[in-house]
Amino acid sequence: MDNKEFKTAIEQIPVPKEKVFSAISKGINKEGSRGKAKKKKVLAGVATAAALLGITVASGFVNPTMNKVLANTPLIGGIFQEFNDETGVELAQRDAVTELNQSITKNGVTVKLTSAYFDGNVVSITGFVDEDVERGQNEKGEVSFDMNFEHNKGDNDPWLSGSRGIKKVENGYNFQWKMEYPYKSFKENFTLPITIHNINGIKGEWNFDIPIQQEKNSTLAINQEQGYPEDELKIRIKEILTAKASSSLIYETVEKYKGDDIYIQKAVDNRGKVYRFENPTLLEESKQEDGYHSTMRREMTKVNSDITSLTIYPQLSTADPKVQQLMNIKSFTLKSTRFNLGLQVNDVIQKGGKLVIDYQLKGLPKNLIKGKLETINHNLKYLFWLVDKEYLTEIDPENPWPPKNHGIPFNKVKMIDKETAHFQSTFDLNGEERIENFKLENTMLLFDFSSFVPTTKLKPFTVELPVGNE
Repeated sequence: MDNKEFKTAIEQIPVPKEKVFSAISKGINKEGSRGKAKKKKVLAGVATAAALLGITVASGFVNPTMNKVLANTPLIGGIFQEFNDETGVELAQRDAVTELNQSITKNGVTVKLTSAYFDGNVVSITGFVDEDVERGQNEKGEVSFDMNFEHNKGDNDPWLSGSRGIKKVENGYNFQWKMEYPYKSFKENFTLPITIHNINGIKGEWNFDIPIQQEKNSTLAINQEQGYPEDELKIRIKEILTAKASSSLIYETVEKYKGDDIYIQKAVDNRGKVYRFENPTLLEESKQEDGYHSTMRREMTKVNSDITSLTIYPQLSTADPKVQQLMNIKSFTLKSTRFNLGLQVNDVIQKGGKLVIDYQLKGLPKNLIKGKLETINHNLKYLFWLVDKEYLTEIDPENPWPPKNHGIPFNKVKMIDKETAHFQSTFDLNGEERIENFKLENTMLLFDFSSFVPTTKLKPFTVELPVGNE
């Protein structure tokens, strides 16, 4: 899920948000960075940090010279059923899942890889880790892997985008990693090295080499474009790739504003079948005369070969650059760059190790329902940054985060008055995230209005498919 999808989901789901945001903040706070997308990279970092977050993928993974190709065995099919992986179940039924029998023990913990497949845009690996992993730092029932692929290091590993699943079984845990294939072109044969650095904090170097071969995808060329002049953007549907059990949509977006994101919610064919999409893989991006270009590949439900058209349902999530103000004055107003939104700061009070900012939000809809206001209340914890003004240039624009020991990205929010959107945010100046030698006159306040801008549903459009698209 990229940042825009995340924003939409948070707006709609009435869940215990405190736990959700706590997990996210821990993940984002990891040292290192990863990547449409700079925002997608941050969320991928969350997936690495938080236990029990998974990787989703698919394709015909076959290497008969090195591994025995499985028939429709209850063992492998059952593992995919455990993780609700319909692609894996179908591939197992079609003898297109490779059995692995690679087992390594380090520091008393045994990891065994049991199967793999590669279908379209997704690589899946299943395995087992024994119950000795419970000696680690995680709560019982939680298992987290710190790992890299292809000898990459840290969160910059392009294979880390995806999902992970864990299931408790006798004497240990079954797991599935589903990775989005990160490259523009597909290799027919390659070996995927995997290094697990630690599991639940138990250090070791569990090293595996997984041979992978994918049958060639069929390609359906489309090359049809839809423009949205009022929003100053357009979408070009380029082609559909089809593997054994899934398809992938290749499309290009062009946007006037950097950071705007077009998300394809679903597609419906001429017979009424609905096609769903998984996370996108960014293939390339560039700035050209007509705007910011991004080419994406997204796994989707396998496209039927006898259909004649697809209707695409896109959404737009708009970006708004952070605004900033030096904290050398106690009262000021910040205005959104693109929208009729504002932040009126009434007072700034420093009390020992705490900094309290009293403010009101301007331009919000008058009819905010209670649930939405609760969401705003939670979002405000993450929308303010305090940054040492001398270190602003050290913030990476591709993976923005305040420099360590020179920024505070979190605060505690108190609602003063619901009717006037009046709040107070309290920053812990002596917390884990801090500014060394803190002085108000040397501190810049940064604020992000983009979370208050709702996702917009764009007009659906239909693309015609070539006759006989098998």
